[in-house]
Amino acid sequence: MPILRWLTRDDDLKSAGKAAYRLLREVPEMGAGDKDSGNMIIQGDNLEALKALLPFYAGQVKCVYIDPPYNTGSAFTQYDDNLEHAIWLSILYPRLELLRELLSEDGTIFIQLDDNEQAYTRVICDEIMGRNNFVASVVWQKRTSPDNRLRLGNAHDYILVYVKNKGTEKYFNQLDVNNARLKDFKNPDNDPRGPWASTDLTGMTGHATQEQFYTIVSPNGKKFPPPDGRCWALAEATFHSLLADNRIWFGKNGDSRPRVKRYLSELEGQNAWTWWTNEEVGHNQEAKKEINVLFGADNPFETPKPERLIQRIIHLSTNPGDLVLDSFLGSGTTAAVAHKMNRRYIGIEMGEHAKTHCAVRLKKVIDGEQGGISESVNWQGGGGFRFYTLGDTIFDENGQIRDTITFHQLAAHIWFYETKTPFNKPKSKSPALGVHNDIAYALLYNGILHDKRIDGGNVLTTKTLEAIRNGLNKTAYDKIVIYGEASRISQAKLKELNIEFKQTPYDVRAK
Repeated sequence: MPILRWLTRDDDLKSAGKAAYRLLREVPEMGAGDKDSGNMIIQGDNLEALKALLPFYAGQVKCVYIDPPYNTGSAFTQYDDNLEHAIWLSILYPRLELLRELLSEDGTIFIQLDDNEQAYTRVICDEIMGRNNFVASVVWQKRTSPDNRLRLGNAHDYILVYVKNKGTEKYFNQLDVNNARLKDFKNPDNDPRGPWASTDLTGMTGHATQEQFYTIVSPNGKKFPPPDGRCWALAEATFHSLLADNRIWFGKNGDSRPRVKRYLSELEGQNAWTWWTNEEVGHNQEAKKEINVLFGADNPFETPKPERLIQRIIHLSTNPGDLVLDSFLGSGTTAAVAHKMNRRYIGIEMGEHAKTHCAVRLKKVIDGEQGGISESVNWQGGGGFRFYTLGDTIFDENGQIRDTITFHQLAAHIWFYETKTPFNKPKSKSPALGVHNDIAYALLYNGILHDKRIDGGNVLTTKTLEAIRNGLNKTAYDKIVIYGEASRISQAKLKELNIEFKQTPYDVRAK
């Protein structure tokens, strides 16, 4: 598979792994509403924020939407959007790596770009996400009229769509039937089942069987063999069954090539395609008006996205309660739309406007704000979110675990690196972390057993081993991996008991 080379590529491929693990520090006064709703806004560098989320959310995000700076040569208030091409790639690559780890196995990522970086991003996404996991390149008609400054004006953006695993895109939700499609449904033969639309009855011959090659005779006796180079889409027995049920249409005079009747009453929805018009999902002017209503005309956001566009993305790829993540949150549109659609969300934004705009916007949503998609989803307010900033790294400059790190924080870090799964265990007084793939894990740290003596709670002894085994609740396992300050059990005995001891902090990986 072709790969993209740029000046700092070799170093950039290591950036995600080298990023330090930071703690998330809650700022309670910046949150609002129901703090247990599972929604988060994080202020800080999104590479470090994504790394901080891994121990808790790896494999849990159903939909990622990002609208990174387009590298257009324009100077944005929030971003330096005049980055040299290699620098732009060096920023995007490690973030995409971490976003992939956060995606659930049936998750989808949507990346919005214009022509400046779309082609290059497609190549690095093929490498990170897997070329087979590419779904489509959506074209969004973002303007309502030509740009008179240019002879060939830019009227669209691209939205690259990838899934974590190919095949899951078949579970995308359908869209509501639009008015243009509804106009296709009529009832010229007064069918008691109501309005219907006819669809083509022919198919390609590549995988056809002999049963798909037959001659159809219309009610007035006209014969219809399969068109040249085509076959009938239905086996002959299936065709006659539909014919007997009055589901085949030969035209008003009964002498046209047969088509299949599809009833409006049986239509649950319609599939999306890759051309999204501004009439369907909004445009730049609509987005700007939405932002102006929220923050006034002097707001700093030059390229906000309309709520209807984000609604389309979230509707296709998620269901109520699913988790949505946007690591370039900007004005907060993704979080606001996810909130109104009853999805959980995590939004990451590095600028001060995470507080002055994103949090403010979401508080308005909680209060029942009626802009954007509110009317279409019958939004009445409610819900809540927590607000976080990036705190200390788990390890100091000397590689030592900071004294301020809690048991639960270090446990999450160790569990993720040992199992590559998020740590979801509630806070408890047990040093046992759980069992994964027949291996049990435990951590003796920070007085979890309320005894910090050298021969007490942070050291592996027969007494602390008993506490670990009790905490596992007789769960079956083949081996125990135990982290602690020291072990008072001999190596021979550890081997006999099938225990692997790892010493903190030296055996705790810092990256």
